[in-house]
Amino acid sequence: MKQVWVFDFDGTITRRDSLLEFIRFASGNGRFCLGFLLYSPLLVLMKLRLYPNWKAKQKVFSYFFRGKTTAEFDALCRSFVEEKRSLIRPEAAEKIAEGRRQGVQVMVVSASVDNWVQPFFPSVKVLGTKVEVADGRLTGRFLTRNCYGAEKVNRLKEVLTDPREAYHIVAFGDSRGDKELLEYADEGYFRPFG
Repeated sequence: MKQVWVFDFDGTITRRDSLLEFIRFASGNGRFCLGFLLYSPLLVLMKLRLYPNWKAKQKVFSYFFRGKTTAEFDALCRSFVEEKRSLIRPEAAEKIAEGRRQGVQVMVVSASVDNWVQPFFPSVKVLGTKVEVADGRLTGRFLTRNCYGAEKVNRLKEVLTDPREAYHIVAFGDSRGDKELLEYADEGYFRPFG
């Protein structure tokens, strides 16, 4: 049986939401506040579950990053990782390292954009939300469905191509967006790192 450890990113591996941290890092405090002020009605509707999570996230993402070249965006992502390593919980990093030492297949499955998640763990498979690019520039839209809730399980199934019984899956999560993943796993740990 193949051992697979699957980690959520935001809140499980990180101390805070990486999308907000990344936007603030990339845009500065002034533009960050202006953007969230502009989209606050949508964000309130999203919190009340009257507007889809993915749609609100895509609109906010588009406001800040639409039109950037992929080179610019990826450079921002690498700089973000270099400056924000403190976002990573040491106990989460150690658990990931432990899995790798044991030869376990370790993955991060996240609603965050994989461009800034992957550089934190270059030797780990990241299944994140992918951004759409046209003519070398970000369109502001997502190429894949927002990797949240049931979509985390769907993305995992795309990668683990053997029959389900061939795997022993251990999942780590911290929020409603991880519920389906934790239920799908053989062992699911909610808020495992405090």
